[in-house]
Amino acid sequence: MKKLISPGRLVFLGILMAAVLGIFFTKLYMLQIVEGNANYEASTNSILSTETVIAARGNIMDRYGRLLVSNRNCNNLLIDVDELFYSGLDDNEINAAILQMCQLIESNGDHYNDELPITTSTPWEFTSMSSTQAQLLNAWLDAKGLPRSATAVEVMARMRTRYGIDGNYSAEEMRIIASVRYSINVRYDINTSDYIFAQDVNINTITSLMEADLPGFDVQVSYIREYNTSYAPHLLGYTGLMDAEDYKKYKDKGYPMNATIGKSGIEAAFEDYLHGVDGEAEITRTSEGVVTRTVYTKVPQPGNNIYITIDSELQGAAETALATYIENANAETERSNQQAEANGKLSEIRELITGGALVALDVNTGEPLCIASYPSYNLETFWDDVDELMHDKTNPLVNRALSGLYSPGSTWKPCMAVAALTEGFIDGKTTINCTRVFDKYIDAGYAPGCTGGPHGPLTVDQALTWSCNFFFFTVGDQITIKNIDKYAALFGLGEPTGIELAEASGRVSSPEYKAQLYAGRRDAAWYAADTLLASIGQGLTGVTPLQLARYCAALANSGKVYSTSLLKSASSYDYSESVYEREPEVMSEVKSGQYVWDLVHEGMRGVVTRGTAVNQFYGFPYTVAAKTGTTETGNATNDAFFICYAPYEKPEVAVAVAIENGSKGANLGNIAREMLQYYFEFKQSTQQTENELTMLH
Repeated sequence: MKKLISPGRLVFLGILMAAVLGIFFTKLYMLQIVEGNANYEASTNSILSTETVIAARGNIMDRYGRLLVSNRNCNNLLIDVDELFYSGLDDNEINAAILQMCQLIESNGDHYNDELPITTSTPWEFTSMSSTQAQLLNAWLDAKGLPRSATAVEVMARMRTRYGIDGNYSAEEMRIIASVRYSINVRYDINTSDYIFAQDVNINTITSLMEADLPGFDVQVSYIREYNTSYAPHLLGYTGLMDAEDYKKYKDKGYPMNATIGKSGIEAAFEDYLHGVDGEAEITRTSEGVVTRTVYTKVPQPGNNIYITIDSELQGAAETALATYIENANAETERSNQQAEANGKLSEIRELITGGALVALDVNTGEPLCIASYPSYNLETFWDDVDELMHDKTNPLVNRALSGLYSPGSTWKPCMAVAALTEGFIDGKTTINCTRVFDKYIDAGYAPGCTGGPHGPLTVDQALTWSCNFFFFTVGDQITIKNIDKYAALFGLGEPTGIELAEASGRVSSPEYKAQLYAGRRDAAWYAADTLLASIGQGLTGVTPLQLARYCAALANSGKVYSTSLLKSASSYDYSESVYEREPEVMSEVKSGQYVWDLVHEGMRGVVTRGTAVNQFYGFPYTVAAKTGTTETGNATNDAFFICYAPYEKPEVAVAVAIENGSKGANLGNIAREMLQYYFEFKQSTQQTENELTMLH
């Protein structure tokens, strides 16, 4: 009978097992006997710490999913207070380490955060301070027993002695050391957020610090916002570390004191969606700082992603059209001013355009498609440019579309027409004969004129087409300021729009507002002249371009005034779950007969077919209805306004343009034309692509 296992196989198996056991015991001997002391020492020198793992903010995308703001990884430097101040180093060693760290950071092209509001060289003087800087400085002065009236020289003298900065350092070097120690010190005084020594440093900086074997710094992996568009800075806003006031607002939501939050714009308005929940990890390091083990005890949860109503491509087209028009117009004005000055015709010198805004809304939802403001700025370099931006006399940080208040001029007249028709003061056949000068109150010394008149007999639609002041002086005098204000409010003029960003509410001319504004003065009384000015959108009325666009959309859709919101939807960080979907919301409705809307629409259509803006839209392939506006401001050059909607037969988009010192409202039709051209061409190309894809299926 044949054996199942041969003796040769048993011998081979025995040799193999002996070899494996030999290797095992040799390795065990090396670990326990030969390297035992070294391994024991390494294990006892391991450092276990619990660290915060920063959660990424959610992304911001436009209505079509184009990425506008995202994140990228960055390395921040933190001061290791324990190692720097509690490991036996004296002040000389601490100060030398701080100075060397700062110099290495700067030499590698990065910057440390200098929060000390004192000039960087003698003579020492305080710099302009933000409210946060002033709060930190006052806390430091209080803690050190110095009066808040102390001079910068006194503060620097105290810092030199308090921080043991000896006389071997130059004044500038002493200032560098003092600024870092001040930033660390003051946070203990008021128990606020950690001091981020340097943000988003490059790998060369970290390598240089490690090679120098400097004590007292840690590298923290974090995120920094990355902007994928150069447009819409006023809307997108920026992020930053919380200050003491922010912490009061967010501490109950579980934010740590060193959290990064939205400080302005969409970043701030939708903070609750965008902000993630930080995690925690147990980090094991060797005594040399090498990480040997990371265990997440709390996994970070990134913030939600949001989609805003803005079309980023349309936004870009709007900002480009606005900037191009203004810069070209200013160049022409400068040339004509130089010629006028050379010819001694000083009365012909005009002011330059100082700013402007353009807003486009979806007529049937109220969603903003673009909100442009000029002048603008660059979010990528905002923190580098902030001092210059804050002192710029053109106020580039102001969002004129939301915060600029303007008397809208003749763009107000469609509101007047709706009011007069709806209240029954006139009808479609009512004719008013424009003789140019409205002389009803001439005995009282007031007889306003009609620009471009006399127009002769006009119906309401014709008065809108030719922008006849005389017609609307007559109408306004009949319907009274009470009805004017009533319909202005119904159209949302001088009222908040509901947008989530900071906006000016505006105002409309009224006896109550004038009495409040001129309290105690003889001219606080309401006069007929005030009503006449209010009838053509001047006087005390002040509305924002966003309100004008919403009003134009309500004219186009026959009376529905929608709430204005920038948030279209939100999803979870991995896009797997919908968190929010916006539905259109009607805030008010101007209820009137369809014949009223038909008359107003006809009058506005006439503006571009034969009226005040016919030249700007000659040959334009899309049907448009519009209204021009020009307002006297007391300057040599008037403010200019333009509102329109398209297509005329079935409105989709409403546009409002406002230009400070823009001279004439009709001129702005060129800006609106460029906007509408882009809107319809993009729509056609999108539909063509969708049709082609459908055919492929």
